[in-house]
Amino acid sequence: MPPTPPAQLDAEAAYPEVAALRTALRDHDWPALAAVFADADPATATHLVDVAAEWVGVESLLQVRLQRKPEDHLARTLLGATLVHTGWRIRTRATADRVSADRFARFHDHLRRAERILIDVTAQRPDDAAAWTQRITLARGLGLGQAETRRRYDRLARHVPHHLRAQGSLLQQLCPKWGGDWAAVDAFAQDCVEAAPAGAPQGVLVAEAHYERIMEIGDLRGLGEYLRTPEVAEQIRAAADRSVRHPEHRHTIGWVFVRSMFALVFHLMGEHAAAREQFDALGEHGSPAVFGTAAQLAQLRDEAYAKGGGR
Repeated sequence: MPPTPPAQLDAEAAYPEVAALRTALRDHDWPALAAVFADADPATATHLVDVAAEWVGVESLLQVRLQRKPEDHLARTLLGATLVHTGWRIRTRATADRVSADRFARFHDHLRRAERILIDVTAQRPDDAAAWTQRITLARGLGLGQAETRRRYDRLARHVPHHLRAQGSLLQQLCPKWGGDWAAVDAFAQDCVEAAPAGAPQGVLVAEAHYERIMEIGDLRGLGEYLRTPEVAEQIRAAADRSVRHPEHRHTIGWVFVRSMFALVFHLMGEHAAAREQFDALGEHGSPAVFGTAAQLAQLRDEAYAKGGGR
């Protein structure tokens, strides 16, 4: 029996593009950074923009670049994304009633500054998926409403259909906590799955939709019971069959989050053999957005192996 791999949540190990980007950021090497983005597909570019936006000290690199070339498209996209990420970090993950007026003011200031930059970016390149995805996220933060957020997604989808990162952001906007409703959430997730090619990762949106429903209610003890209801369980199994369990499924950028979410929901459903299959595919990897810590990942994985067979 092979040893259980160590559990770790660092995306650099899963995505070589992230490793190359981090090296360029550490070295303040703009040509190397631009080269990482040069041949990136829309999903990869969007993921890399998020990584760069969270890098401590990235603003100084961007300031130097924009002083030399104020119209640099990539630098402006990254600056806008950095402002969005910084703004959300200022706001924190707390519920609105627990966020101070000062934090809200600074949060909105960052998002408005980002919006001014990214409006120009998307006007010049309306097919820029990374920039549009940031604009979808900041629309939610600025409270621009369901219609405006959907309009932004539709503008992106004209050029880049089936863009999972943008779909996930719109899914959040459709939740009741942001002024939507569960019917819209469920319909959007199902529409995305049905429209995408077989084997595409969009099935994860169904799992996210059901997970969000219980997380918002706050009854974590009832999460497994809810997921095991026949209709919900069948929707999740069908979504997995259409995506991670389909023979055409490929490990493109973001695959760790997709398999992590299915591993978690199958585990909570008590379908440990199905969870084990996802943990097998993940190997040592796991998404921090799903598992939180490496210790939590290791614990859930060990339980899946113990109850679902395997290692």
